[in-house]
Amino acid sequence: MSKYKVKKVETGQEMTQFIRFSEQLYAHCPYYVPDMESEIREYFDPKSNPGLDFSSIQPFICVNENGEVVGRIAGIINPVANQTWQVKNVRFGYIDFIDDIEVSGALLDAVAEWGRAQGMTRIQGPLGISDFDKEGMLVEDFDKVGSEVTIYNYPYYPKHMEQLGFQKDADWIQIRVDVPEEVPERFSHVSALLKKRYGWRVHKMTTREIEKEGYGRKVFQLLNEAYQPLFGFSRLSDRQVDAFVKKYLTLVDLNLAPCIVDKDGNLIGIAVTMSSMARALQKSKGRLLPWGWYHLLKSLKWKHEDHVEMLLIAVKPEYQRLGVNALMFDDLIPVYNRYHFKYAETGPQLEDNEKELNQWRTLNPTFEKRRRCYGKDL
Repeated sequence: MSKYKVKKVETGQEMTQFIRFSEQLYAHCPYYVPDMESEIREYFDPKSNPGLDFSSIQPFICVNENGEVVGRIAGIINPVANQTWQVKNVRFGYIDFIDDIEVSGALLDAVAEWGRAQGMTRIQGPLGISDFDKEGMLVEDFDKVGSEVTIYNYPYYPKHMEQLGFQKDADWIQIRVDVPEEVPERFSHVSALLKKRYGWRVHKMTTREIEKEGYGRKVFQLLNEAYQPLFGFSRLSDRQVDAFVKKYLTLVDLNLAPCIVDKDGNLIGIAVTMSSMARALQKSKGRLLPWGWYHLLKSLKWKHEDHVEMLLIAVKPEYQRLGVNALMFDDLIPVYNRYHFKYAETGPQLEDNEKELNQWRTLNPTFEKRRRCYGKDL
């Protein structure tokens, strides 16, 4: 008889246990960056998460004989993504567990059973509801600090996945580049050429444009177009778009988020970047109170960290490979120097997305923090 029991999270107390398990598990890990506790609660609340208008989600916890939590996981079914890719996948996310194969196996079996009962034929993850959720289990570089938009996990996690019969479905990597003191000639030349020949230019959004004039929606409509071919893509609904506008665009320093527009002012590209909040989140332990708000606000507004996170970069499909990114870098590099950023790090990029990866060659990139989506037939 197993000494562990997996149960559905159904009460407020169990949700608190689900959320705070990772705090216990990574209490002495200097590389782990916690999620905001309030954001996790909102993620599982249909009133707060518009992705749950059409998706199903079920969190689970695993407890030992003493009732102590030893693991957690969430099962997710996104019918929009399944229809887009013509699959019947149940996704798993928020997976954390002690180094015991019985625990990890029981958690994944719980999601598999939950998905199978709803007609799913494959389990896949770590993934979220949308492409803007954290995804991919870390499989390399466990000794590097994570970020606010990525998953960190211990080295034994992927070992468990392989032992349990899961296989690679996709890999993401992150790109790190040192911020040059001057804009590389290739970028400045292409930028000047595009401005002169086509009238393309950099536009910095204003808060009024975002909140009152619908510019934030334009940004995420562009992201819907640009990300459509990518692994696991699920088109964002209008309510999701509005939620992400509030989550990202109302927080970022708009000097760090250049839009590229054509001669008529139509949006054709966007880069959303922000000062890293990793250290601030570590200090706050994922909570705003009592002093978490101070660390986060200090990182965002008062004293920037030494590096910048390049959260989102996208170009309308018909303008890709035409040098639009040169305009972004031509604008951002001088700003990064004024802010005293030493290096920039992207979010996870699919390893086979050559268009995305090639844009970094001029900046002598290093590729690190490989993450993996695992899959297994049910």
